[in-house]
Amino acid sequence: MTSADVTARRRARAAALQMLYQSEVGRATALEVIETYWPAHDPDAEVPELLREFANALVRGTLDRVKEIDAVLSAHAQNWRVERMAVIDRLILRLAVYEFLAETNTPPRVVINEALELARSYSGEEAVAFVNGVLDAVRKELKRE
Repeated sequence: MTSADVTARRRARAAALQMLYQSEVGRATALEVIETYWPAHDPDAEVPELLREFANALVRGTLDRVKEIDAVLSAHAQNWRVERMAVIDRLILRLAVYEFLAETNTPPRVVINEALELARSYSGEEAVAFVNGVLDAVRKELKRE
């Protein structure tokens, strides 16, 4: 994968996180957020369709499996109930756990690194350590090397 591909997938993950946030705070379905996100954030359709579909798949998959994902997170976020986590941190963790479960072609270290970059960009340095610790524990349980 080229560095341009990596950057593009990072942008797609950021778009997915923004759509998940829209769904969480607006109580909207995956279809609703996907339909409203792209016209507002990419009105000239500059994002390639393949990347849009990757982001859309992350959103649909994460929302479809949220109960399963939250159960995994609950088992590994010591002293933290999922619903008490900061919204952005919770969404970053959900997105990454979905990738662990469904995007098995993506190496776990890439999933974790991308989640850490999202945490740096959208949350803060304290969140980076928290996200890293939880995802490393999840990775070990899922036996993803």
